Amino acid sequence: MASITDSLVQQLLKGRYVATLATGNPDRSMHMVAVWYWFDGTRIFVTTSSRSKKGKNVQANPGVSIMIDSRDPLASFGATIAGTAKVLTGSASQQRGAEIHRKYMSEAALADPKVGPVFAMWDDMTIEITPASVISWDMRVLDQQVLGSAFAKNPSYLLPLER
Repeated sequence: MASITDSLVQQLLKGRYVATLATGNPDRSMHMVAVWYWFDGTRIFVTTSSRSKKGKNVQANPGVSIMIDSRDPLASFGATIAGTAKVLTGSASQQRGAEIHRKYMSEAALADPKVGPVFAMWDDMTIEITPASVISWDMRVLDQQVLGSAFAKNPSYLLPLER
């Protein structure tokens, strides 16, 4: 079991990656969606619309998981963080949403009236995740310890991912 303070987990949380957020549907199935996120050193924040499936799910069931991975076949590492979600609205949501948008969009995009204000309008709620458990992986370590660095020595062993 990893910790939120582990260097690999911190790299993922502070980095600009696409995460996958899992929330529980009313029928007990899972809803999973790609999200942008921001980490304040303790909690993870994800903005969304209150009309979205993930927004509705979190309001009904606060149990969530978020998975962040490098999506790099030659240096694959990642973490899954399970925790409890709290819904933020109003100015608290707007403040966190602005942090997320600044993390993922350029100043030009934020200033463009067709982009920045549209994201700010869509994202009328923020999901605040308080981590409870962390699982991490680093395929580079597996390659080195178990596979004798086969992938590092032979990058063509792994096929490129679709973009």
